[in-house]
Amino acid sequence: MKIRKNDNVIVTAGKDKGKTGTVRYTVPKKDRVVAEGINMIKKHSKPRTATDPGGIMHREAPIQTSNLMLVCSKCSKPTRIGYRTLKKGDKVRFCRKCNEVID
Repeated sequence: MKIRKNDNVIVTAGKDKGKTGTVRYTVPKKDRVVAEGINMIKKHSKPRTATDPGGIMHREAPIQTSNLMLVCSKCSKPTRIGYRTLKKGDKVRFCRKCNEVID
């Protein structure tokens, strides 16, 4: 998966098209991520104890990675991600627009 935790992403398709957020966590087996403020849903919960009121909670749901693009921290544009091997043998991600290393 090319998108990782703490990456800035922008939504390219769906109801939240154009919104940006930071990735909270990834679900690699399902090829999905959960990002702040993106794909908000309403979760209905019953009161479990006397102190837990229950009700309707707003939270983020996982979104397919094919609907997201990484926002480069150097050029601040949505970009595709490429991989490059450095001379030391480290494999790093790089921005396809400005050619800068992301990691």
